Amino acid sequence: MAYKASDLSVLAYANNFTLWHYTTTDDTAGIETAGYFDSAVDMLRLNDLFIVNIDTDGTPATKFYIVTGNDGSSVTVAVYS
Repeated sequence: MAYKASDLSVLAYANNFTLWHYTTTDDTAGIETAGYFDSAVDMLRLNDLFIVNIDTDGTPATKFYIVTGNDGSSVTVAVYS
């Protein structure tokens, strides 16, 4: 599948930081594919955090991700640890 803007929502915003929630039927490999969040490049900023509900139609899991890069045309995320 692919990123769906309707499944991304803001949980909190303060001091140029946003905490996001995203839910998807995609698995972890899909979420971590380069370019997955590129369509949201105008909204996502460096160090924003995501709570992501993954594989909601299979083996559901929840992971935290951080935006590690945004060059204006592509977004990079990584598992937050």
